[in-house]
Amino acid sequence: MTETATAAAGLVDLSPSPAVWCSGLRKRYGRRTAVDGVSLTVGRGDVVGLIGPNGAGKTSTIKMLLGLVRPDAGEVLLLGRPARDPRARARVGYLPELFRYQPWLTAAEVLALHVRLAGADVPVAEQRGCLDLVGLGDRAGDRVGGFSKGMQQRLGLAVALVARPELVVLDEPASALDPLGRADVRDLLLGLRERGVAILLNSHLIGDVERVCDRVVVLDHGRVVAAGTLPELLGGREVRLRLTGVGPQAQARLAAAGRLTRSADAFTVALPADPGPAVVPDLVADLVGLGVRVHAVEPGRVSLEERLLGILRGGEQR
Repeated sequence: MTETATAAAGLVDLSPSPAVWCSGLRKRYGRRTAVDGVSLTVGRGDVVGLIGPNGAGKTSTIKMLLGLVRPDAGEVLLLGRPARDPRARARVGYLPELFRYQPWLTAAEVLALHVRLAGADVPVAEQRGCLDLVGLGDRAGDRVGGFSKGMQQRLGLAVALVARPELVVLDEPASALDPLGRADVRDLLLGLRERGVAILLNSHLIGDVERVCDRVVVLDHGRVVAAGTLPELLGGREVRLRLTGVGPQAQARLAAAGRLTRSADAFTVALPADPGPAVVPDLVADLVGLGVRVHAVEPGRVSLEERLLGILRGGEQR
């Protein structure tokens, strides 16, 4: 029986393996447990955010995923192969949190060096295009010793991308960048996702994570304390209204729309899942019909930062 026929018979799964799969990762340094039973998955073409406070075990987890640190327990597969297999790591781009390049090399020479180290065949024109992608095209011939921290960070991104990786692991990629640079990185990540490149992003910039990630994994004290898609983690949407003249009938109408909270003239209604496009306009029309004066209507949802703080401060898990 051919592989295709076998698959058709339900005997073989030909779907691609996840870009990252790990189960039960553990790591101790002396008496301190840095990572305690971490399991996570990054699908092909997914952008997964790894977030949590300092010392949560994020960088230690990344180093074990990449085979840079040997775990005390657990299993890791990168692109379907064991993490310590050079054939898996050859298709992975990595930007570490702390790095330095030889200051006497130019930006173009740094890229050429890393292409050779990766054993990749990337034409010089494509390498220069990678520098253009991160905003360093006009600095290709400049020595990196004269680069600012932000320019070094951009060069690190180019190094992570130059060998055409299928998986990119970024540890604080926007930490030294100004707001324009951060926006450029967000656009770059979204472009990589459109091309089917999987991304694991460790960042303290929670707003950036919320903008670009499909899924989020929250670590605290070396453990996964929450994980899921953004809708799963953040819950349903809500609508915030500033109203005056709210009588008993209007109060009842607001409560019927969803879970209601009130502070003076500010009313927040937590809407049910998939509320439909007419729920809010109908609510506002009914309130006006009941004599309520509507001063403001603002759609909203709990932010990822608020959710993260709730998890870390309240011991909330999901």
